[in-house]
Amino acid sequence: MDADNQKSILPDEKYMYTFTIFTPTYNRASTISRVYESLKHQTFQDFEWLIIDDGSTDNTSSLVRKWQEDAKFTIRYIFQENSGKHVAYNKAARLAKGKFLVNLDSDDACIPVALERFKYHWDAIPEDEQSSFSGVDCLCQDPQGNLIGDLYPFSPLDSNYSEVHYRYKVTGEKWGFQLTTVFQEFPFPEPSINPTPCIPESIVWSNLTQKYKARYINECLRIYYINGGPSQLTKTSSASKNPTGLNLVCKNMLDVEIRYFIFSPFAFLKAAINYSRSSFHLQKNLGQQLINLQSWEAKFLWLICFPVGYVFWLRDSLNKR
Repeated sequence: MDADNQKSILPDEKYMYTFTIFTPTYNRASTISRVYESLKHQTFQDFEWLIIDDGSTDNTSSLVRKWQEDAKFTIRYIFQENSGKHVAYNKAARLAKGKFLVNLDSDDACIPVALERFKYHWDAIPEDEQSSFSGVDCLCQDPQGNLIGDLYPFSPLDSNYSEVHYRYKVTGEKWGFQLTTVFQEFPFPEPSINPTPCIPESIVWSNLTQKYKARYINECLRIYYINGGPSQLTKTSSASKNPTGLNLVCKNMLDVEIRYFIFSPFAFLKAAINYSRSSFHLQKNLGQQLINLQSWEAKFLWLICFPVGYVFWLRDSLNKR
């Protein structure tokens, strides 16, 4: 895309850029260069790169300083004490100067036309309908160019996270962007618990479902690596190791997405079991578990499933000894 055409595409007046590329990172100096190289080669250059370092102890900061001197695009680097990806996400939504927020993890990459194609597909949504959309989602490929996960049933597909997941049964890695204002409207919960729990991203996606849809496209724009090594930004969601995260995601699923029960009943029964199981780990009694649920459907599923959840909690407790 030439410079004259790019200048004619202006983000909303309240923003300086069309995109904010947000990269949360923790000790990923060995892989974050993938993101930098990807952004250097983007055919659409109206973006900033916002890096939020979640307490790295490696040489990430020195790498970024060098890139800030060399890059032809804006790079902002924010350091925070180790708090988790959910806290970094909320901070990025507050600090972003781009109309759209794109999360590109510190061990992944994207193809050169990724942002250009994102902008194309957003502009293809009729302007009078854009207020009902949160963003655009696409497919991912491995470094060899092989598709990861499922195709969407058709493309473009105007739907939402819950319908795509439960009704169409689409699984596997996906990638996309959302309006920055939408992330500000639907932030991640930040429970004040130490150590910091992992808060699954599905909580935010399912909440978006209640108000917005997205456009889903069958184009592979992100390169997903599975050999990046361990990171404290991605922690297990098991009942005993992260009961807070599991409890939040199961409660959210039962309260917010219950209307999709008919499409995936087993998934919701499992959520009810794990809600009760994780609640016992958090020392919540039966009365507290019941009151915390909002919908009568969720309460009914819990009533059926809490004995199984209790058995799983007992097993977890015995295994920890």
